[in-house]
Amino acid sequence: MEFLTAGLPDEIRRLVELGSFSLAEGRIKKLLGDNRIPAIMRDRLIYELERLRRVRFDYSMGREEALAMLKQEVLGFSEEDLKRWMEDGSIDFRIIDGEERFFRSFIPNLFRFNEEARKRKMKKEERADDAILIKHINSVMRGEAKRARYRVMMEVKLNNRVEGNVRCWLPFPRPNEIQDEIKLISAHPQNYVVADEKSDQRTIYFEGDDVFRVEYEFRTSSRFVKVTGSTEVDESLPYLDEKPPHICFTYFLRRLADEITRGQRDPYLRAKAIYKWIVKNVRYASAYEYSTYENISDYVARNLKGDCGMQALLFITLARISGIPAKWQSGWYVNPARANMHDWAQFHVKPYGWLHVDPSFGGHFPEYSDFYFGGIDYFRLVFNEDIQSEFTPRKNFIRSDPVDNQRGELEWDGGNLYYDSWKYEFKILKFSEE
Repeated sequence: MEFLTAGLPDEIRRLVELGSFSLAEGRIKKLLGDNRIPAIMRDRLIYELERLRRVRFDYSMGREEALAMLKQEVLGFSEEDLKRWMEDGSIDFRIIDGEERFFRSFIPNLFRFNEEARKRKMKKEERADDAILIKHINSVMRGEAKRARYRVMMEVKLNNRVEGNVRCWLPFPRPNEIQDEIKLISAHPQNYVVADEKSDQRTIYFEGDDVFRVEYEFRTSSRFVKVTGSTEVDESLPYLDEKPPHICFTYFLRRLADEITRGQRDPYLRAKAIYKWIVKNVRYASAYEYSTYENISDYVARNLKGDCGMQALLFITLARISGIPAKWQSGWYVNPARANMHDWAQFHVKPYGWLHVDPSFGGHFPEYSDFYFGGIDYFRLVFNEDIQSEFTPRKNFIRSDPVDNQRGELEWDGGNLYYDSWKYEFKILKFSEE
């Protein structure tokens, strides 16, 4: 995905920004006939055709559907509310080919960013998972060692059968410092390939069906490290470099990292300053599909908003710029009351080794912000230890999510099968604390 570092030609970028997608697509197809175009720009233009299709998927809601949903969610809602909230930026919409289109997850972001809408919210949520998590964190911070065992099931189903061979990569647990005793229970179809346990993005691979399912067990542990004294950087570690397009040391991000960490010589304190800056300044927001962003870390720093993985990528980028090894970790948050996809990060300092850092949880639970800098709960299922990694076997077409893998990836002989082609299900079947 390095080709995303090649900016679009100005005439095409203007059309995209204006929402003239059909015109942009026509110009791109014409431009691809020019033999003078450098290879990286050609790849960028070809991908832009797919990226615009994916943006349409993110903005798949029309005005009437948006109005109907808002009437169900906001007390006394009127079209004047819609107009006002569109004008002040509280509602995420775009004009695409002359038509108002709304972001599929605009309502959660409306309640996050607009106090008036939040006060008029009709459905008040009771978050049982938060109470379970807080009780757990308190026990870990008291020094109690906590472990848990899980059995989970993941399944994907094609919406419609396709002609030709279907290939599927479902995420599969990877052993690491908090996760072990991984055991495959069952898989469908029965002919499968489980990737090596050291794979950066571990998968179980299948062929030839319209339903793919896996069930497995694993054990996970909480961790909370109290750092005292000075720390050092291990410069032999590989996690200090750029990884385009989302971990790039742009001039803007280098200036930001210097501003945040200025005067801090100890690497642990530099990392902590970066974490505190993100927790204080970056708001959590439901995001578009990662494949539609040109540079995620730069986007978060410019817009001061992003979801869990986007905040983690900004932390990783700023840490590496500051000379601190940092890397990705992701999978699912597997609280027995509510499971969801989740991403976080790690950074490395001697003599403590790899420490966990979760900016989005640190921001959501400000009273436990210090816990999520160096600590982690046991409600974690880890599949991935890096971004943009190859699968086993390799995928032939560009992935639905080139950054991460939490839902799975599918393709057939004719190309990638995007998220609008299939549905996924994830279930916690058993949970027990040790």
